[in-house]
This record gives sequence, structure tokens and C-alpha cells, in this order.
Amino acid sequence: MKSLKLIVLVFWLLLFFNCKNKTTKPNPALASIDLKRGELLLCSTEPFGDVSFSIDCNYEVRETFDLAISLLHSFEYAEAEKAFVKVIDMDPECAMAYWGVTMSIYHDLWAPPSETELKKGLQLLKIAESLPKTEKAQLYIDAIGAFYADWENLDHNARELLYTKKMENIYLSNKDDAEATVFYALALTSSADPNDKTYKNQKKAGALLENLFKEKPNHPGIAHYIIHSYDYPELAQMGLNTARRYAEIAPASAHAQHMPSHIFTRLGLWNESINTNINSASSAICYAESVNLEARWTQEIHAVDYLVYAYLQMGDNKNALEQLNEMQAVKTVFPKDDFASAYALTAIPVRVALENKNWKEVANLELPKIDFTWGKFSWEKALLHFGKSLGYSHIGNIASAEQELQILRDLHQSLLDSKDNFTKTYKANQVQIQIYAAQGWINLAKGNKEDALASMKLAAKMESETSKHPVTPSEVIPADELLGDMLLSLNKPKEALDAYEVNLKGHPNRFNGIYGAAIAAKQSGNNEKTKLYFEQLIELTKNSKSDRPEINEAKQFIAEQQSI
Repeated sequence: MKSLKLIVLVFWLLLFFNCKNKTTKPNPALASIDLKRGELLLCSTEPFGDVSFSIDCNYEVRETFDLAISLLHSFEYAEAEKAFVKVIDMDPECAMAYWGVTMSIYHDLWAPPSETELKKGLQLLKIAESLPKTEKAQLYIDAIGAFYADWENLDHNARELLYTKKMENIYLSNKDDAEATVFYALALTSSADPNDKTYKNQKKAGALLENLFKEKPNHPGIAHYIIHSYDYPELAQMGLNTARRYAEIAPASAHAQHMPSHIFTRLGLWNESINTNINSASSAICYAESVNLEARWTQEIHAVDYLVYAYLQMGDNKNALEQLNEMQAVKTVFPKDDFASAYALTAIPVRVALENKNWKEVANLELPKIDFTWGKFSWEKALLHFGKSLGYSHIGNIASAEQELQILRDLHQSLLDSKDNFTKTYKANQVQIQIYAAQGWINLAKGNKEDALASMKLAAKMESETSKHPVTPSEVIPADELLGDMLLSLNKPKEALDAYEVNLKGHPNRFNGIYGAAIAAKQSGNNEKTKLYFEQLIELTKNSKSDRPEINEAKQFIAEQQSI
């Protein structure tokens, strides 16, 4: 019996050391693939949340794999890839680690992968397919493979839908796999039709995640994707409790610190949005310094866009201008040609000028002095030319306003000519809204009042039928608000009030929306609503030390009413 026990012990020891030894052999197929390697730079000892993903890989890689998944769930893509590659280096036969890298460069809900990244993903999937794996691992690899396959012939959205269908099958056949539910829910939201105002996909995703959140209250992906599922004015209230939890779940993530502000922005909770974006920007700066980036990280710039927007809605020009000046000094961005940076750096100065109705200032704006391939960014460039057209119209320079409108039309055509379905639909539609609005104000400057109003109403209707992209806190100026402004200028205060109130339903606690509603009510002779909206404006700005003249006007009205 002792001899038998000794033989068994030797057998298991040999098996153990054999398994250990195989992890040291690098996979020669990786030599030609540009993988992110190196020590994980997390800039904090704080956690990224609790994740446990069952995989058929060596036991000693499990902790690193789970960390990689946590990083992925908070969109910390670069560090997630490094963590998955670390798993590959420790266990080259861990097929799911290759899947992990492909997920890190897919980045749902963010920018589509580049051609280089798509080719890289296919190379990794080819290796993963050649390795022994469980049936479950095969399903996950097949799912993401549907996204990468045939990328030269199918656009991004079509491949997203194929991936979503595959993830649905995994979810239905693996109800006990939490990650299957999480990734399926993310896919539902990511592939949702932006013109579907019933939010069918988003509601389904949110319901799945909310049920799971009760079981796993510290899971970063569940909290993160609930926020994305409900990142719409009509649904935002459903995501508020989760938004307030996410930053606590993953305190080490700059993106996790920022994400709650998506819900705060939809609900007009400006103080909370400011606090979370200050934390996010600080965390992003820390990360950039840790990596020794000679550039500003896109996560910081994205957070600052939301931060500036929140400051503006509290009438806090001082802090908004501080952030604007900081962003205008930015010369280099990481990663280069990142769409979120292009969007934010273009939008911020336009927002600041439009919110303050500095028409001459916005008319004279130029593209940010960043080494970008601006030809890639028609949608982002349109923000500038839309603002400039409005500016020129308001100062009476019709010829220049029309020049800017023509640039908008050219940018719109370039988006329509894209092979990417999302670009030629959603992005093109956003620019079309701007074209209608710009045309409306040009017509008004020319004295064509009926045509002006018709065009502006078209813009407002079209904007109401589409949803905003998560890259932006809001349109640089909402169409319904512009419609209210136009109606006021045409001496139609009752109609203007209706437009402002519609706008406030989708954009609660907007400074100019509230002020516009107050003025429209006042001109309509509705003192009750005038008082209501002026009181809202005073309450909104009470902690901002704002010097906006509109606040003094509100206080004066309230004082006069009290003296009557």
C-alpha cells in the first residue's frame, strides 16, 4: 500500500511539474504580433472590483486573468491587454487569454477597432483556434470570431449584430455563467439601433444586469453596463443608484470615476457630475504620469468635456474657462487620432462660447492645434463649423455663415460616402440636424421668418428622434433650445415656452433652458411660471458663485414679486 501511495504521489508531482514547465515555452506564432507587454501600471493599490471567470487554464494565471477581465469591464483597454498577454506568457495554451486580447481591441461602445487591430485580432483568434479548449471557451472564441471575420466586406454594425447573436446563444445555454450575461448585455446595448426610441435592447440589457447585480454587488462590468444601458433621459433615473455605486466598486479606474456622470448629466445633477469628473481627470493624469506619456490621455480629456458642461449649467464660467484654457494648451494626445479626444477638444470651446452667447467668439474659433489626421473626423469637425455658422448669423455676417453651412454640407456628404453604416447613418444624421439649424438662423438673418422657423423645427424634430452618443454630455446646443430662442426673437413667447419645456424634459437643469423658459413665461404674462423658473435658476446656481447676469435678473424679479 505504501508503494502504491508513493507511485501515485510521484505521478502527480511529475504531472504538476510538467504543467508548470509547459508555461515557460513561448508560442512562436506570437513573434509577428504587436502585443502590449510590461508591468501593469495601475497608479493605485485600490481594487478594480470583484470578478471570477472560470477558465480551463493553469491555476497560477487565474488571478491575473480575473484582473484582466476587471480592467476590460472598466474600459482600461491598454492595461487589460497587457494583463491578458501576461497570462499568455505564463500559459501559452490558455486559449481564453487570446480571446481576452481580442476583446481588449474590440472595445464595445467605444471607437471601432482600426484595420491594424482587426488584422491583429484575426491572428490571435487563429492561434486560439489551434489550442485545446473546453466547449465553453470555444463558444466565446466563436462569438468574437464572428465580429472579426469578413471585416473587409461587412461594416462594424453588421459584425456587432453577429457577435450579439452569438453571445445570446452563450447566455441562453450558460445561465449559470455570470460573465456570459454581462457580455451579452453589453453587446445588446452596443448593437442597439440609435434611432430606436423604445430602447428595447437597452431595457433588456438593464433588466438582465440588475438581476445579476443583486448577486454580485461588487462586479465592475455589471455596474458599468447598467449605466450605459440607461444613459438616456427617459431611462436615467433607473441607473442612478448604480451610478453612485460604480466609482466605489472600481476606485482605481479613471473611467469608473467618470461613468457615473453619464447618469448625473441626464438628470441634471451637476454637483455630483463635477465631483466624479474631477476624480476621473485626476486619476487619468496619474496614469499618464505613471506610463510616462508625453501626452494627455484621452480619458482625462473625455472627463473634462463632461466637467466643463456641468460647470456651464451651474453658470460657473470661472471654472469652465480654467478647464477650457487647460485643454487649449494641449498639444499631444494619447492615443493619437482618438475620436473621443477629437470630439471633446473641438466641442469644449464651442460649448463655452455658445452657452454664453458669445457669437463673435464662436465665429472666430479654429480647430484645436493638435497633430491629428483631421480628415478622419468629419463629425467632430462639424461641431466647429456649426458653431461658427450660428455665430456669423447672429452677428449679421450672412456670407460667412453660408460658407460655414457649405462646409457642413460637404462634411455631411463625406459621412454619407462612408462604408461604415453607423457613420453614414447616425453621424451623418447628427450633422444634418446642424445643417437644418444653421440654415434656419441664416434664413432668420435674411428676414425669411417662415423658412427660418420651418428649418429650425425640422432640426428639433430630427434631434428628438435620435439618441446622443456616449462620447458627449450633450449636443453643443440642443435644437429645442435653439427653437425656443428663435421663437422668442419672433415674438412668439408662448410657443417659445413650449419649446423650452420640451427641451428641459430631455435636458433637465440646463442653465439656458431654465432662463429661456423664465423669459418666455414673463413675455407671455405668466408670472407663476416666470417665478417658478427664476427660482429654479437661483437654486441651481446658489453654490457656483456665478457672475452670469441672468442670475441677477432672476433675483431682481423675485424681489419685485415679494414686494408686491
